[in-house]
Formats: sequence, structure tokens, C-alpha cells
Amino acid sequence: TVHVLKPGLGWFDEAVKTAFDKSDQLMLEIVMPEDQAEVAKAMMPLAIDQSGKTLSSRLDADQLKAYQAALASLGIAPAQFDMFEPWFPAITLSVLPLTKLGYDPEQGAEKQLTGFAKKAEKPIAGLETLTEQLGFLDTLPETQQVAFLNSVVRDLDKLGPQLDKMVLLWAKGDPDGLAIAMNESMAATPELAKTLLWDRNARWADQLKARMDQPGTVFVAVGAGHLAGEHSVQDYLKAHGLTAKRVQY
Repeated sequence: TVHVLKPGLGWFDEAVKTAFDKSDQLMLEIVMPEDQAEVAKAMMPLAIDQSGKTLSSRLDADQLKAYQAALASLGIAPAQFDMFEPWFPAITLSVLPLTKLGYDPEQGAEKQLTGFAKKAEKPIAGLETLTEQLGFLDTLPETQQVAFLNSVVRDLDKLGPQLDKMVLLWAKGDPDGLAIAMNESMAATPELAKTLLWDRNARWADQLKARMDQPGTVFVAVGAGHLAGEHSVQDYLKAHGLTAKRVQY
């Protein structure tokens, strides 16, 4: 999947819809609460630095200047994020510019699939919980969180073109091209790739192997980056003796 998409891109048809229609259950990375207050309730205690350490105090002079310029370009006051741990503004800044470029979370594959599953009365499950997923970011060492934030700030102008490129590769079904694009965006933070991609892929493969031992057919939808390159979900499934076969679309 791609989590945010522009309106008008057709993907839920032909082989994808056939597979979905034949399934008994939808499984996503997480089942996102419909109520945004629930999301905030889970996120805020983790995002706010409980020690009282300010975000600006974690950055050196050059990093702070670049960070403040990035916020200003988006019309955000620097003090707005000062109480948070670095991962939170990093995530926020990686999404905000995309909405200005026409990308919409409501058009994202997960949001659409959730709607289709509810309409078809299919049960929806998650490979992780929201709190667990946020915890992966929250437990990153401070140095990695700061490196993540700095990489987002540095590449802020490239976020739109990078996602345009990834969506094009996703639409073409080009996992090799996606792997190269993902590696480009993760090159500055390899520890982040291990925490947010590879380790989770391994755990998901364990869960999928266990699920394959049960009856029924499950439609599993996870971010495209998890299915591309080395340490992909398919690689870990192979270690379990399971073969992933590409469906032509």
C-alpha cells in the first residue's frame, strides 16, 4: 500500500479486487481508531517529553536554524513542537507538505480498504496495535530520533517528488525500483530502517506463518516499503518455507 494518495488513482479493481472479494478477513499494519481523540489519547503521552527537556535544546545551532526554517515554511511556530520528543515533529513534518501537494490520507489504500471491508462485513485485524507502532518511534535512542528529524528537515523539499516517484513505482508494480527509492530515503538513518522496516517485517512473517496454519483466506495489506528489497516480508516468509508469488495486475 501507499498510506496517502491523490484522488483519482485507480487500484482497487481487477486482480486486487478479485483477491479481496475471495478473502474472509482484512489484515492491516494496524486498525486505526475512527475517533481522532482516541489516536491523540494514545499518541500524546508518548510524544510529549515527560522529562521536560525541550526539542530545541537537543539540536545544535545549525540543526536548529534549519529546523526553524522548515517550520516557518509550513507556517508553524517553532514553540509549537518544543515540548515533544524529536520523532513526533519528524513524523508530522513528513506528512504536512504532502497534504499541500494534493495527497490525502482519506485516499490512502488502508483507509479505502477499511471502508470496503466494512461494507462487505469482513472482519479487520491488525498485525500491530497503534500504541505498539508508536512505541517503535518513542523507544528510538535520542540520537536516532534527532537524526530522523534532521533528515526530514533536510529533505523537506524532496518529500513530494520522492512520494510521486514511489507512487509511480508502486502503480507499476516495481518492487526493485521501490527498494532503490526506499534505500535513498533511508540512507541517512540505517538504524531507523532496521527498527521501522526489517525487524517488523520479521515479526509479521512469524504472524503470517502462524495464520497460514489456520483455515481461511486473509487479504493482507502493508506499506509498499515492507515488500521491497532485502529484508522484505517475502524474504522472511521464505525462511519459514512459504513462497510469495506475484499476482499480475
